[in-house]
Parts: sequence; structure tokens; C-alpha cells
Amino acid sequence: MKWTDTQELAVELSEAHPDVDPLKVNFVDLMNWVAALPGFNDDTKYCGEKILEAIQQAWIDEVA
Repeated sequence: MKWTDTQELAVELSEAHPDVDPLKVNFVDLMNWVAALPGFNDDTKYCGEKILEAIQQAWIDEVA
């Protein structure tokens, strides 16, 4: 997975952190959690605020 795989990352995050409200996750934690997901193989230098916002929104949509 790459940073741009927002929907797939959202599914993985919702499974890895089922008790977490994605609205309350700060971007530093979100970046670290994504980087720690099995199958994630992208460099953190390609991650930015817009990408994290997209991942967070996809995660919110996934759990809604």
C-alpha cells in the first residue's frame, strides 16, 4: 500500500484500531499508524497534510 491508497488504508486502520474515533486522531499518530500497517511500503517523506486529511476522512466514512 502507498499513501494514496486512502480507502484501503482506512479499512486497515478501522480494523487495527476499532475502538478509536478517527476524529480524535492527530496527524502525527495517524502517520505513524499508517506506516506501521502490514503491507504498507511507502516512504514517510511522501506524506503530507492533504494525504493525511484524505486518509482520516476515508476512515471516518468507513466507520460511519
